[in-house]
Amino acid sequence: MGDACKSKVCNPPAPEASPVVKEKLAELVLDNDKLKKYIEIFTDNINRGLKKSTNPTSIVKCFPTYVQDLPNGTEEGKFLALDLGGTNFRVLLVELHGDQCEMKSKIFAIPQSIMTGSGEQLFDHIAECLATFCKEEGLEGEVLPLGFTFSFPLVQKGLTVGVLERWTKGFKCSGVVGNDVVQLLEQAISRRGDTKIDVCAILNDTTGTLMSCAWKNHDCAIGLIIGTGSNSCYVEKQANAELFDEPDMGSGEVLVNTEWGAFGDDGALDFCRTDYDKEIDKNSINPGYQVHEKMISGMYMGELVRLVIVKLIEDGVLFGGKGSDLINERDRFYTKYVSEIESDAPGSFENARQICEELGLKHAVDQDYVNLRYCCEVVSRRSAHLVSAGLVTLLHKMGKPVVTVGIDGSVYRFHPTVHDVMMEKMTELCDPSIKFNLMLSEDGSGRGAALVAAVAARKKDNSAPAPAAAPPSAEEAPAEG
Repeated sequence: MGDACKSKVCNPPAPEASPVVKEKLAELVLDNDKLKKYIEIFTDNINRGLKKSTNPTSIVKCFPTYVQDLPNGTEEGKFLALDLGGTNFRVLLVELHGDQCEMKSKIFAIPQSIMTGSGEQLFDHIAECLATFCKEEGLEGEVLPLGFTFSFPLVQKGLTVGVLERWTKGFKCSGVVGNDVVQLLEQAISRRGDTKIDVCAILNDTTGTLMSCAWKNHDCAIGLIIGTGSNSCYVEKQANAELFDEPDMGSGEVLVNTEWGAFGDDGALDFCRTDYDKEIDKNSINPGYQVHEKMISGMYMGELVRLVIVKLIEDGVLFGGKGSDLINERDRFYTKYVSEIESDAPGSFENARQICEELGLKHAVDQDYVNLRYCCEVVSRRSAHLVSAGLVTLLHKMGKPVVTVGIDGSVYRFHPTVHDVMMEKMTELCDPSIKFNLMLSEDGSGRGAALVAAVAARKKDNSAPAPAAAPPSAEEAPAEG
């Protein structure tokens, strides 16, 4: 054994994907020149979204959220939160005491019949679950501030006014699109008459993530979701956010919801899209929309890898050119498989072998597992690189010297390398005078909604007029001269 190996066991180098596979997947590898082009185009898109004159035709909408202040640690008391973003929703009670936060929550199901019924049915169901929770927690006699996380596309017209633009995620409730969802919630609560709630804010999960992280880390100025979908929000100067039409409450800033999932819907990302991306889009429920999201998020990552695998099988360079019925089935290669395959130790194929067996690819050999891992890596790395370029765009736009990015979502939480890949690529692309770090959100959309309500309540208390002074008593009254 050589001198270098005497003190430790030498690990053999990890096996490499075959040159022909690397060559065929080269279009999925984004070099820094392409990422810098992305930054340039995305910067222009954000500036268009922020301006009144160009927002109507801008693809990246940059909606003001009307959140002007981040938590400062002085928020105290009990706050309620509703978190609606899918087939389950949560009601939370959050108690804040300085830097301490206690949370109780309950998950309620939303039956399929309600997801596709009337809006009145949906909000009556939410109000009923809220009343049940308040009764169980002994809150019937209290009027608590509530923050409402509503993770569907909203046009906000105030901190407590959010108009639904369109339903997603399998919801099709009638009578809601084009209406203010806060008003619909308040009407449902009023119909019951057994719960008293003060709805202080409506927000999406990106804003909730930023607020939740900012409560612990005051440098947090960007919120990011990389899960089933992808979106970001950031702190912008009110002077730049021309759609923001409320008085400055003192910070001079406002959170902006980029809605960056739509970036590229006008063809701006065609320079780095592939036939795999076009196939994903064509077979999606919303062809032509959310192009950026479809290159990044968990909803599409597994299917992108499956399309790559199928093409390599057709070309005879993977699995000996022999596929299976299951690998040819749309959406059958789950995004969790990508994380599991990339979690195998170098030279180990335990997860890859098991997944191949599940998919009827029992004829795979070791080199197939190596090539399969490479297929997963090029897709997940491209996702991480696109997100990195998007975040660097926001860092440069803000120009703050130190920024924490608060992040939530299953891809960031569970994929084994996405965090490290993002840190590496952002360091390469970012102005070195800006220091940044990435922070995993703890229960962002729930606690964040309560924190928005808490900040709104704090601001309301601070801006309340001081009580009028009582008239002086007889003893204090000045003597008449």
